[in-house]
Amino acid sequence: MAPPPPYLDPSELGNKDYWQTTYTHDVLTHDQNPTHTGTTWFTDSNAAPLTLRYLLALSPPLPKASTTFLDLGTGNGEMLFLLRSASGGGGFTGRMLGVDYSPASVELAARVARQKGYDDTDGAVRFREWDILREPTAENGWDGEEGGFDVVLDKGTFDAIALNEETDARGRRVCEGYRARVVRMVKVGGRFLVTSCNWTESELREWFEGQDKDGMKGGFEFEGRVEYPKFKFGGREGQSVYGVCFRRV
Repeated sequence: MAPPPPYLDPSELGNKDYWQTTYTHDVLTHDQNPTHTGTTWFTDSNAAPLTLRYLLALSPPLPKASTTFLDLGTGNGEMLFLLRSASGGGGFTGRMLGVDYSPASVELAARVARQKGYDDTDGAVRFREWDILREPTAENGWDGEEGGFDVVLDKGTFDAIALNEETDARGRRVCEGYRARVVRMVKVGGRFLVTSCNWTESELREWFEGQDKDGMKGGFEFEGRVEYPKFKFGGREGQSVYGVCFRRV
């Protein structure tokens, strides 16, 4: 693998306390107004519908009855609800799990799920408090060598992690350990789709593409991109959000 791109400058958006405060406010607001479901990431870029459109266009198509999804940094759970909803165009009925290190996020997502009629007692759509950087995967049956998921989604989670200034036991910024953790949760042949407003497509490929060097067999190869609107400024073309899909090999 090539060296990762330069680090981002640390920000409060990379801190757990920030997100716990944000989602606690959303839960309290939901108490007063049940129509309030919190902020959905990248709404201005129509990210969730575009991500769904990309997944529905894969060939061969993803089996709607059996494809499993893991949503990392699930927030209010809206991406999973869109995938689940037949009226919304998804109609996937396999196992879905949303995880977040913010307890308030998990509480909010569970409340919205109940409102939408997704009862987690059958295990179809579930939400769980879990810290991807600090808690094990294998004991949960999420390890790709033993189970894992067909599709793992990241809609801004890596962005937030890259803004965290903490370092790991090897002295690296914690974002450098993220890829190795994610690889373990994707089935061989499965997909990892990451959405970012902080990294370009080429930078995301530098972060995630290639073979794992942290003790896990296999790695990610580039498969495709989610097409977002482009803009021109000063004679140059760009876009504010990038979505890149990798395949586990």
